[in-house]
Amino acid sequence: MPLTGEIAASGSKNSALPALAACLLTAEPVTLHRVPQVRDIRTMLGLIGHIGADVSIAGDCVRITAAKIEHPEAPYELVKTMRASSLVLGPLAGRCGRARVSLPGGCAIGARPINLHVSGLERLGAKVRQEHGYIEAQAPHGLQGATVQFDRITVTGTEDLLMAAVLARGETVIENAAREPEVADLASLLTSMGAQIEGAGTSTIRVQGVAKLGGAQHTIIADRIETGTFLIAGAITRGDVVVRGCVPEHLRALLAKLEQAGADISEPAPDALRVRVRGQLRNVDITTEEHPGFPTDLQAQFMALMTQAAGISFITETIFENRFMHAQELARMGANIRIEGRQAIVAGPTPLSGAQVIASDLRASASLVLAGLAARGETVVDRVYHIDRGYEKIESKLAGAGACIRRVSE
Repeated sequence: MPLTGEIAASGSKNSALPALAACLLTAEPVTLHRVPQVRDIRTMLGLIGHIGADVSIAGDCVRITAAKIEHPEAPYELVKTMRASSLVLGPLAGRCGRARVSLPGGCAIGARPINLHVSGLERLGAKVRQEHGYIEAQAPHGLQGATVQFDRITVTGTEDLLMAAVLARGETVIENAAREPEVADLASLLTSMGAQIEGAGTSTIRVQGVAKLGGAQHTIIADRIETGTFLIAGAITRGDVVVRGCVPEHLRALLAKLEQAGADISEPAPDALRVRVRGQLRNVDITTEEHPGFPTDLQAQFMALMTQAAGISFITETIFENRFMHAQELARMGANIRIEGRQAIVAGPTPLSGAQVIASDLRASASLVLAGLAARGETVVDRVYHIDRGYEKIESKLAGAGACIRRVSE
Protein backbone atom coordinates (compact mmCIF):
# COMPACT_ATOMS: atom_id res chain seq x y z
CA MET A 1 0.00 0.00 0.00
CA PRO A 2 1.47 3.42 -0.93
CA LEU A 3 2.34 5.58 2.06
CA THR A 4 0.78 9.03 1.99
CA GLY A 5 0.91 11.86 4.47
CA GLU A 6 3.36 13.61 6.74
CA ILE A 7 5.96 12.24 9.16
CA ALA A 8 7.83 14.33 11.72
CA ALA A 9 11.58 13.84 12.04
CA SER A 10 13.02 13.36 15.51
CA GLY A 11 16.25 14.77 16.85
CA SER A 12 19.41 12.99 15.75
CA LYS A 13 20.51 10.05 17.87
CA ASN A 14 24.02 10.32 16.45
CA SER A 15 24.14 13.98 17.44
CA ALA A 16 22.49 13.62 20.84
CA LEU A 17 24.91 10.93 22.04
CA PRO A 18 28.09 13.08 21.83
CA ALA A 19 26.12 16.09 23.09
CA LEU A 20 25.20 14.13 26.21
CA ALA A 21 28.83 13.10 26.68
CA ALA A 22 29.87 16.76 26.33
CA CYS A 23 27.77 17.63 29.38
CA LEU A 24 30.45 15.90 31.47
CA LEU A 25 32.92 18.67 30.56
CA THR A 26 31.33 21.27 32.86
CA ALA A 27 30.06 21.49 36.42
CA GLU A 28 27.25 23.79 35.30
CA PRO A 29 23.84 22.71 33.98
CA VAL A 30 23.46 21.92 30.28
CA THR A 31 19.98 21.64 28.78
CA LEU A 32 19.49 19.74 25.54
CA HIS A 33 16.28 19.98 23.54
CA ARG A 34 14.90 17.56 20.92
CA VAL A 35 16.66 14.54 22.38
CA PRO A 36 15.14 11.40 20.79
CA GLN A 37 13.64 8.85 23.14
CA VAL A 38 15.47 5.76 21.88
CA ARG A 39 17.29 2.91 23.56
CA ASP A 40 20.85 4.18 22.94
CA ILE A 41 19.94 7.52 24.53
CA ARG A 42 18.52 5.76 27.60
CA THR A 43 21.73 3.77 27.87
CA MET A 44 23.88 6.91 27.65
CA LEU A 45 21.74 8.70 30.26
CA GLY A 46 22.15 5.72 32.57
CA LEU A 47 25.90 5.89 32.07
CA ILE A 48 26.03 9.63 32.76
CA GLY A 49 24.03 9.09 35.94
CA HIS A 50 26.43 6.34 37.01
CA ILE A 51 29.39 8.67 36.44
CA GLY A 52 27.83 11.05 38.97
CA ALA A 53 25.82 13.64 37.05
CA ASP A 54 22.32 14.70 37.95
CA VAL A 55 19.95 13.88 35.07
CA SER A 56 16.50 15.41 34.64
CA ILE A 57 14.20 14.41 31.75
CA ALA A 58 11.01 16.12 30.58
CA GLY A 59 9.80 14.74 27.26
CA ASP A 60 12.49 15.44 24.67
CA CYS A 61 14.28 17.89 26.98
CA VAL A 62 17.21 16.65 29.08
CA ARG A 63 19.02 18.68 31.75
CA ILE A 64 22.36 17.42 33.02
CA THR A 65 24.43 18.84 35.86
CA ALA A 66 27.79 17.13 36.31
CA ALA A 67 28.84 19.14 39.37
CA LYS A 68 31.14 16.32 40.40
CA ILE A 69 32.45 13.21 38.70
CA GLU A 70 32.20 10.33 41.16
CA HIS A 71 33.03 7.41 38.86
CA PRO A 72 35.02 8.36 35.74
CA GLU A 73 34.30 5.04 34.08
CA ALA A 74 31.93 3.32 31.68
CA PRO A 75 31.43 -0.22 32.97
CA TYR A 76 30.67 -3.07 30.58
CA GLU A 77 27.32 -3.95 32.12
CA LEU A 78 26.01 -0.45 31.36
CA VAL A 79 27.33 -0.02 27.81
CA LYS A 80 27.50 -3.53 26.34
CA THR A 81 24.64 -2.80 23.91
CA MET A 82 25.93 0.59 22.69
CA ARG A 83 28.76 1.52 20.34
CA ALA A 84 28.89 5.14 21.53
CA SER A 85 30.29 4.36 25.01
CA SER A 86 33.75 5.45 23.83
CA LEU A 87 32.43 9.02 23.53
CA VAL A 88 32.91 9.57 27.28
CA LEU A 89 36.62 8.73 27.04
CA GLY A 90 37.67 12.19 25.82
CA PRO A 91 35.48 14.26 28.16
CA LEU A 92 36.51 12.28 31.25
CA ALA A 93 40.21 12.36 30.37
CA GLY A 94 39.97 16.09 29.66
CA ARG A 95 38.11 17.07 32.82
CA CYS A 96 39.25 14.48 35.36
CA GLY A 97 42.64 13.46 34.01
CA ARG A 98 41.56 9.83 34.03
CA ALA A 99 38.99 7.57 32.43
CA ARG A 100 38.19 3.86 32.31
CA VAL A 101 35.86 2.85 29.49
CA SER A 102 34.69 -0.59 28.43
CA LEU A 103 35.36 -1.45 24.81
CA PRO A 104 32.09 -0.75 23.00
CA GLY A 105 29.38 -3.19 22.00
CA GLY A 106 26.37 -2.63 19.75
CA CYS A 107 25.72 -3.76 16.19
CA ALA A 108 27.35 -6.77 14.57
CA ILE A 109 28.51 -4.86 11.48
CA GLY A 110 32.24 -5.27 11.74
CA ALA A 111 35.12 -3.60 13.51
CA ARG A 112 34.99 0.02 14.58
CA PRO A 113 38.50 0.22 16.01
CA ILE A 114 38.99 2.46 19.00
CA ASN A 115 42.72 2.70 18.26
CA LEU A 116 42.11 6.01 16.49
CA HIS A 117 40.62 7.48 19.68
CA VAL A 118 43.53 6.09 21.68
CA SER A 119 46.30 7.39 19.42
CA GLY A 120 44.66 10.82 19.42
CA LEU A 121 44.55 10.96 23.21
CA GLU A 122 48.16 9.83 23.38
CA ARG A 123 49.12 12.73 21.11
CA LEU A 124 47.49 15.01 23.70
CA GLY A 125 49.70 13.52 26.41
CA ALA A 126 47.50 10.84 27.95
CA LYS A 127 48.93 7.48 28.97
CA VAL A 128 46.58 4.85 27.60
CA ARG A 129 46.48 1.12 28.08
CA GLN A 130 44.04 -1.67 27.31
CA GLU A 131 43.41 -4.61 29.61
CA HIS A 132 40.52 -6.82 30.67
CA GLY A 133 38.27 -5.35 27.96
CA TYR A 134 38.74 -1.76 29.12
CA ILE A 135 40.59 1.30 27.87
CA GLU A 136 42.26 3.23 30.69
CA ALA A 137 43.56 6.76 30.10
CA GLN A 138 45.64 8.72 32.60
CA ALA A 139 46.54 12.41 32.32
CA PRO A 140 47.12 13.54 35.93
CA HIS A 141 48.65 16.86 34.84
CA GLY A 142 46.02 17.56 32.20
CA LEU A 143 46.08 17.28 28.43
CA GLN A 144 48.32 19.31 26.14
CA GLY A 145 47.28 20.57 22.71
CA ALA A 146 48.91 18.92 19.70
CA THR A 147 48.39 18.20 16.01
CA VAL A 148 46.51 14.96 15.41
CA GLN A 149 46.12 13.47 11.94
CA PHE A 150 43.73 10.56 11.72
CA ASP A 151 44.89 7.71 9.48
CA ARG A 152 41.32 7.43 8.27
CA ILE A 153 38.17 9.41 8.85
CA THR A 154 36.36 8.52 12.07
CA VAL A 155 33.23 10.29 13.27
CA THR A 156 33.27 9.18 16.90
CA GLY A 157 37.06 9.56 17.00
CA THR A 158 36.75 13.16 15.79
CA GLU A 159 34.02 13.87 18.34
CA ASP A 160 35.92 12.21 21.18
CA LEU A 161 39.14 14.08 20.47
CA LEU A 162 37.28 17.37 19.99
CA MET A 163 35.79 17.03 23.47
CA ALA A 164 39.18 16.14 24.95
CA ALA A 165 40.85 19.11 23.24
CA VAL A 166 38.53 21.87 24.50
CA LEU A 167 40.07 21.68 28.00
CA ALA A 168 43.63 20.89 26.88
CA ARG A 169 46.35 23.53 27.24
CA GLY A 170 47.19 25.33 24.02
CA GLU A 171 46.09 24.61 20.47
CA THR A 172 44.93 21.28 19.07
CA VAL A 173 44.66 20.75 15.32
CA ILE A 174 42.65 17.74 14.10
CA GLU A 175 43.53 16.78 10.52
CA ASN A 176 41.45 14.42 8.34
CA ALA A 177 38.53 15.15 10.66
CA ALA A 178 35.05 13.83 9.95
CA ARG A 179 32.81 16.41 8.24
CA GLU A 180 29.45 14.98 9.32
CA PRO A 181 26.70 17.39 10.41
CA GLU A 182 26.75 15.71 13.82
CA VAL A 183 30.36 16.86 14.34
CA ALA A 184 29.39 20.43 13.51
CA ASP A 185 26.41 20.18 15.88
CA LEU A 186 28.67 19.02 18.71
CA ALA A 187 31.04 21.92 18.04
CA SER A 188 28.07 24.31 18.17
CA LEU A 189 27.15 23.02 21.62
CA LEU A 190 30.74 23.19 22.86
CA THR A 191 31.10 26.74 21.54
CA SER A 192 27.98 27.80 23.41
CA MET A 193 29.60 26.31 26.52
CA GLY A 194 32.65 28.54 26.00
CA ALA A 195 34.94 26.43 23.84
CA GLN A 196 37.00 28.03 21.07
CA ILE A 197 36.63 25.94 17.91
CA GLU A 198 37.17 26.71 14.23
CA GLY A 199 36.60 24.54 11.19
CA ALA A 200 34.05 22.03 12.50
CA GLY A 201 32.35 20.49 9.48
CA THR A 202 35.59 20.66 7.47
CA SER A 203 38.54 18.26 7.36
CA THR A 204 40.66 20.51 9.63
CA ILE A 205 39.44 21.55 13.08
CA ARG A 206 41.38 23.97 15.31
CA VAL A 207 40.73 24.14 19.04
CA GLN A 208 42.14 26.68 21.48
CA GLY A 209 41.95 25.11 24.92
CA VAL A 210 40.17 26.95 27.73
CA ALA A 211 40.43 26.57 31.49
CA LYS A 212 36.81 25.59 31.99
CA LEU A 213 33.43 25.42 30.28
CA GLY A 214 30.06 26.74 31.44
CA GLY A 215 26.43 25.75 31.08
CA ALA A 216 24.39 26.09 27.90
CA GLN A 217 21.13 25.37 26.11
CA HIS A 218 21.21 23.56 22.78
CA THR A 219 18.72 22.04 20.34
CA ILE A 220 19.79 18.79 18.64
CA ILE A 221 19.67 18.76 14.83
CA ALA A 222 17.19 16.58 12.94
CA ASP A 223 18.05 12.92 12.38
CA ARG A 224 19.11 12.69 8.74
CA ILE A 225 19.18 8.87 8.81
CA GLU A 226 15.63 8.64 10.14
CA THR A 227 14.56 11.24 7.58
CA GLY A 228 16.23 9.26 4.80
CA THR A 229 14.60 6.05 5.98
CA PHE A 230 11.13 7.60 5.78
CA LEU A 231 11.85 9.05 2.33
CA ILE A 232 12.88 5.60 1.12
CA ALA A 233 9.72 4.18 2.72
CA GLY A 234 7.68 6.57 0.61
CA ALA A 235 9.60 5.58 -2.51
CA ILE A 236 9.51 1.80 -2.00
CA THR A 237 5.71 1.89 -1.58
CA ARG A 238 5.34 4.27 -4.57
CA GLY A 239 3.68 6.75 -2.27
CA ASP A 240 3.65 10.47 -1.51
CA VAL A 241 5.35 11.30 1.78
CA VAL A 242 6.45 14.58 3.37
CA VAL A 243 9.03 14.50 6.17
CA ARG A 244 8.92 17.66 8.26
CA GLY A 245 11.43 19.08 10.72
CA CYS A 246 14.45 17.86 8.73
CA VAL A 247 17.51 19.53 7.17
CA PRO A 248 17.47 18.92 3.39
CA GLU A 249 21.10 20.03 3.02
CA HIS A 250 22.21 17.05 5.13
CA LEU A 251 20.72 14.56 2.64
CA ARG A 252 21.93 15.73 -0.78
CA ALA A 253 23.67 12.45 -1.64
CA LEU A 254 20.55 10.39 -0.94
CA LEU A 255 18.23 12.85 -2.68
CA ALA A 256 20.36 12.70 -5.84
CA LYS A 257 20.16 8.89 -5.88
CA LEU A 258 16.41 8.89 -5.26
CA GLU A 259 15.93 11.23 -8.20
CA GLN A 260 18.12 8.99 -10.38
CA ALA A 261 15.89 6.10 -9.37
CA GLY A 262 12.83 7.95 -10.66
CA ALA A 263 11.49 9.59 -7.50
CA ASP A 264 10.17 13.14 -7.59
CA ILE A 265 11.86 15.10 -4.78
CA SER A 266 10.74 18.56 -3.68
CA GLU A 267 11.14 20.88 -0.70
CA PRO A 268 7.68 22.18 0.29
CA ALA A 269 9.27 24.14 3.14
CA PRO A 270 12.85 24.96 4.26
CA ASP A 271 12.64 22.14 6.82
CA ALA A 272 10.65 19.61 4.77
CA LEU A 273 11.21 17.07 2.02
CA ARG A 274 8.60 15.40 -0.18
CA VAL A 275 9.07 12.18 -2.14
CA ARG A 276 6.64 10.90 -4.79
CA VAL A 277 6.95 7.88 -7.06
CA ARG A 278 4.47 7.42 -9.88
CA GLY A 279 6.16 5.03 -12.33
CA GLN A 280 8.66 2.18 -12.29
CA LEU A 281 11.76 2.67 -10.17
CA ARG A 282 15.09 2.51 -12.02
CA ASN A 283 18.31 0.80 -10.98
CA VAL A 284 20.97 3.02 -9.36
CA ASP A 285 24.49 2.22 -8.20
CA ILE A 286 25.73 3.57 -4.85
CA THR A 287 29.04 3.58 -3.00
CA THR A 288 29.01 4.46 0.68
CA GLU A 289 31.40 7.24 1.68
CA GLU A 290 32.06 9.61 4.52
CA HIS A 291 29.95 12.78 4.50
CA PRO A 292 29.07 14.42 2.15
CA GLY A 293 28.98 11.08 0.29
CA PHE A 294 26.25 8.46 0.48
CA PRO A 295 25.89 7.47 4.17
CA THR A 296 26.59 3.89 5.19
CA ASP A 297 23.65 4.15 7.60
CA LEU A 298 21.27 4.32 4.62
CA GLN A 299 22.85 1.54 2.57
CA ALA A 300 20.60 -1.27 3.87
CA GLN A 301 17.44 0.77 3.30
CA PHE A 302 18.52 1.70 -0.23
CA MET A 303 19.25 -1.96 -0.98
CA ALA A 304 15.66 -2.79 -0.07
CA LEU A 305 14.53 -0.04 -2.46
CA MET A 306 16.66 -1.42 -5.30
CA THR A 307 14.92 -4.82 -5.06
CA GLN A 308 11.93 -2.97 -6.56
CA ALA A 309 13.92 -1.16 -9.29
CA ALA A 310 14.23 -2.33 -12.88
CA GLY A 311 17.72 -3.51 -13.76
CA ILE A 312 20.95 -4.42 -11.98
CA SER A 313 22.15 -2.26 -9.08
CA PHE A 314 25.66 -2.38 -7.64
CA ILE A 315 25.86 -1.39 -3.97
CA THR A 316 29.43 -0.98 -2.67
CA GLU A 317 30.11 -0.70 1.07
CA THR A 318 33.42 1.00 1.89
CA ILE A 319 32.92 1.96 5.55
CA PHE A 320 32.18 -1.33 7.34
CA GLU A 321 33.31 -4.74 6.16
CA ASN A 322 30.36 -6.75 7.46
CA ARG A 323 27.32 -4.68 6.65
CA PHE A 324 25.42 -6.92 4.23
CA MET A 325 23.85 -9.20 6.83
CA HIS A 326 20.40 -7.96 5.84
CA ALA A 327 20.86 -9.27 2.29
CA GLN A 328 20.10 -12.89 3.19
CA GLU A 329 16.97 -11.83 5.06
CA LEU A 330 15.82 -9.79 2.06
CA ALA A 331 16.49 -12.87 -0.08
CA ARG A 332 14.14 -14.86 2.16
CA MET A 333 11.46 -12.39 1.13
CA GLY A 334 12.18 -12.94 -2.57
CA ALA A 335 14.97 -10.46 -3.32
CA ASN A 336 17.63 -11.41 -5.88
CA ILE A 337 20.90 -10.32 -4.28
CA ARG A 338 24.42 -11.66 -4.72
CA ILE A 339 27.27 -10.63 -2.41
CA GLU A 340 30.81 -10.37 -3.77
CA GLY A 341 33.13 -9.06 -1.09
CA ARG A 342 32.21 -5.46 -0.35
CA GLN A 343 29.70 -5.31 -3.20
CA ALA A 344 26.07 -6.38 -3.36
CA ILE A 345 24.55 -6.98 -6.78
CA VAL A 346 20.77 -6.50 -6.75
CA ALA A 347 18.59 -7.62 -9.67
CA GLY A 348 15.09 -6.22 -9.87
CA PRO A 349 12.31 -5.72 -9.75
CA THR A 350 11.38 -8.82 -7.78
CA PRO A 351 8.06 -9.30 -6.00
CA LEU A 352 8.58 -9.54 -2.26
CA SER A 353 6.48 -11.78 -0.06
CA GLY A 354 6.04 -11.46 3.69
CA ALA A 355 8.20 -13.69 5.87
CA GLN A 356 9.60 -13.98 9.36
CA VAL A 357 12.99 -12.26 9.35
CA ILE A 358 15.69 -11.47 11.88
CA ALA A 359 17.29 -8.06 12.37
CA SER A 360 21.07 -8.20 12.77
CA ASP A 361 21.71 -4.51 13.43
CA LEU A 362 20.02 -1.13 13.68
CA ARG A 363 19.90 -0.12 10.02
CA ALA A 364 19.35 -3.69 8.78
CA SER A 365 16.20 -3.81 10.88
CA ALA A 366 14.96 -0.64 9.15
CA SER A 367 15.59 -2.20 5.72
CA LEU A 368 13.47 -5.21 6.67
CA VAL A 369 10.62 -2.96 7.79
CA LEU A 370 10.79 -1.14 4.45
CA ALA A 371 10.80 -4.44 2.56
CA GLY A 372 7.80 -5.52 4.62
CA LEU A 373 5.92 -2.39 3.55
CA ALA A 374 6.44 -3.35 -0.10
CA ALA A 375 5.83 -7.11 0.31
CA ARG A 376 2.64 -9.10 -0.18
CA GLY A 377 1.38 -10.63 3.04
CA GLU A 378 2.65 -10.31 6.57
CA THR A 379 6.26 -9.70 7.54
CA VAL A 380 7.40 -10.28 11.12
CA VAL A 381 10.69 -8.66 12.13
CA ASP A 382 12.35 -10.37 15.09
CA ARG A 383 14.92 -8.78 17.45
CA VAL A 384 13.15 -5.44 17.17
CA TYR A 385 15.32 -4.11 20.01
CA HIS A 386 17.85 -3.24 17.31
CA ILE A 387 15.49 -0.76 15.67
CA ASP A 388 14.59 0.71 19.06
CA ARG A 389 18.24 1.73 19.48
CA GLY A 390 17.89 4.45 16.87
CA TYR A 391 14.27 5.00 15.76
CA GLU A 392 11.71 6.75 17.95
CA LYS A 393 8.22 5.24 17.66
CA ILE A 394 8.86 4.08 14.10
CA GLU A 395 5.70 1.97 13.97
CA SER A 396 3.39 4.83 14.98
CA LYS A 397 5.11 7.26 12.61
CA LEU A 398 4.72 4.90 9.66
CA ALA A 399 1.17 4.01 10.67
CA GLY A 400 0.34 7.71 10.60
CA ALA A 401 1.23 7.68 6.90
CA GLY A 402 -0.97 4.69 6.19
CA ALA A 403 1.30 1.72 6.90
CA CYS A 404 -0.28 -1.44 8.28
CA ILE A 405 2.26 -1.99 11.02
CA ARG A 406 2.10 -2.79 14.71
CA ARG A 407 4.39 -3.84 17.52
CA VAL A 408 3.64 -7.29 18.89
CA SER A 409 6.39 -7.40 21.54
CA GLU A 410 9.41 -5.51 22.76
